[in-house]
Amino acid sequence: MALEDLQDAAVIGENSAATTEEAHIVNRPKRDISSTEVTAASHAEEEIKGWGFSDPRLRPFVIISITYLLFTVTDGAIRMIVLLHAYNKSFSALEVAIMFSLYELAGVFTNLAAGMMGARWGIRLTLIMGLCLQILSYGLLFGWKDDWSKHTAIIYVTIAQMFAGIAKDLTKLGGKTVTKLVTPEGKDTRLFRLVSLLTGWKNSLKGVGYFLGSALLQVSYPLALGFMMGLIVIAMPFAVFGLDKDLGTAKKNNASLKEIFVFDNFNLNVLSLARLFLFASRDFWFEVPLPFYLRSPDCQALGPDFPCSLEDESCTRGAVCDPSLEYCTNINPGGGCGGPGLDRVVVGAFLGGYIILYGQVQSWTPQLVTGPLNQTPPNKMTEVFWGLVNCYPTLIATVVVYASEAFRAYQLKSMIAWLVIIIVTFAVIFAINSSIHSFLVVKYAKSDKVAVSVGFYYMSNALGRLMGTLGSGFLYTYAGEDLEIFSGFNPGSNGRLGLAACFLAGTISSLIAAIITIWIKDEESGFKCGSWTIVEPKDSIEEAEDSNPEGNQHPQPEASTLLGAGEDVKPEIQAEGSSLILNSNPGKSESV
Repeated sequence: MALEDLQDAAVIGENSAATTEEAHIVNRPKRDISSTEVTAASHAEEEIKGWGFSDPRLRPFVIISITYLLFTVTDGAIRMIVLLHAYNKSFSALEVAIMFSLYELAGVFTNLAAGMMGARWGIRLTLIMGLCLQILSYGLLFGWKDDWSKHTAIIYVTIAQMFAGIAKDLTKLGGKTVTKLVTPEGKDTRLFRLVSLLTGWKNSLKGVGYFLGSALLQVSYPLALGFMMGLIVIAMPFAVFGLDKDLGTAKKNNASLKEIFVFDNFNLNVLSLARLFLFASRDFWFEVPLPFYLRSPDCQALGPDFPCSLEDESCTRGAVCDPSLEYCTNINPGGGCGGPGLDRVVVGAFLGGYIILYGQVQSWTPQLVTGPLNQTPPNKMTEVFWGLVNCYPTLIATVVVYASEAFRAYQLKSMIAWLVIIIVTFAVIFAINSSIHSFLVVKYAKSDKVAVSVGFYYMSNALGRLMGTLGSGFLYTYAGEDLEIFSGFNPGSNGRLGLAACFLAGTISSLIAAIITIWIKDEESGFKCGSWTIVEPKDSIEEAEDSNPEGNQHPQPEASTLLGAGEDVKPEIQAEGSSLILNSNPGKSESV
């Protein structure tokens, strides 16, 4: 999920980078502005403000955004449909994780190939290919038969999921790249705010897909698949008839695969490695273990001591009545027991709510978090700080799930309350980390070709998800010992211990990501936390020493004032030939 957000925030990050330059510009010497420049600036600003959905320059953006947002619903839904359907077929967490392996692995290679394909043949073709492959993936899932062996089903579903993973990255290319193609470079326009809005809606609709997929599955498996295929069919005409075939083709020589694997950008490569562990920290517990645990029944409400019949429905939530045994059993012993036994719709709401909250917080991180804390623009120390904070929700979750009375004594209301608190807290903190990462990749890759700069970064993101998904399936399946509560009756493995182990793995992964980030060479701008200066900016110290050799003190404007965190500062945009003059202070300006 967050790989998609990187490219959203890349556009927004460039806007933040322009704001950074404004902050450095304010203290430079004042220069005179001619009336010609002011007049040109007025025309430029009027042109920018005139942009709207009716403007032909925004036509590709509107068409691709509609297509991509509809696709996003189906991308979120397919994960929940496969996972929850596999759970009811008694597949273990590890077996389901294997089903998702090629979906994640596809991101490693498709992200590289898609960029070169789009540059050569245009966004329209990659978008149509992505939609067609998504239809193929859903169509293959119709062929999943109940009488297949587990091995056959795992191979078949894994291949079907592979096509969905390729489809996601091909479609994503159009959804993200078009924002760059229709945006005037370096301008703080309405379109930047529109891109920010698209980021939030994209994640929100993916969360809707999680919920909608699980809700439709509660009614019927074929209905869930057919409904999502219908959404893709609705999106297809927008891509086929609404876009120019040459949109997005490269005007210069495209980067070759050999160039992409040139690792000469130290900061970007270190950030990529940190990204791998950052996203693994979430997928170690979120994608597979959490929904499995939420679906699992109470271990102590299963077995011969709990007789039942199909008519009275006396089994506790998450359990089923076995008519041959006439007592309550676990529908999926391989999925563990000890959870709240929630319905599939509620599980989808849990995960969908996380995705929606994550997306909205990521979109508003600069305004609500890093801006008020004077951490805009962020640097490596900002990410180290928030990376360490990212360890706390999963560390607390490990202790609570493993040792608290609420989980050990199966106090259902307290269990659900703790899980909600953990999910919400992690979603907020993880979104802040992802937003900072997305800005830093733009900052560090600014002087290089896009494909060369971020190819390895995208691969690391996908590898992190793959590592977390497979690792979580293994830990959840084998960390909790099998339980035996009545003369040979086995209700399944201890899901509580399995989930605690996954939370611990997520904590360790977060800590590794923060430690790796320390290696990045980016300390010049210092680090602040609100009104406290934790690390002094190096350039401020050097400028003060150069301009004031006798030690006289001159007040410097606060960063919060320069960046608009403390007051409403509206940058003036002035034109000087083909260059821009960005000015946060009416009395000063400088050509960028």
